[in-house]
Amino acid sequence: MRESSPKMLRMWTVYRHPRDYPGKYVARLWEIDASGHPNTGSIVVSDTLESLQDELEAMGLVRLIRSPGDDPVIVETWL
Repeated sequence: MRESSPKMLRMWTVYRHPRDYPGKYVARLWEIDASGHPNTGSIVVSDTLESLQDELEAMGLVRLIRSPGDDPVIVETWL
């Protein structure tokens, strides 16, 4: 019998001009499992929001709008 892998939520969060990439748009991949380990270190960096959105859409992802309580540098999230 094949072992099942743990359930994991994978999401890309898009940031506008974060401190570590001033003047850029950055998508960071978060993988959250039952133990709460969220960081992957995977990022995509772009000069424009549109080109970053094109890359995420090409991955087959769906965009979710930001929540009013999100940090102001968060633009959106993709699942």
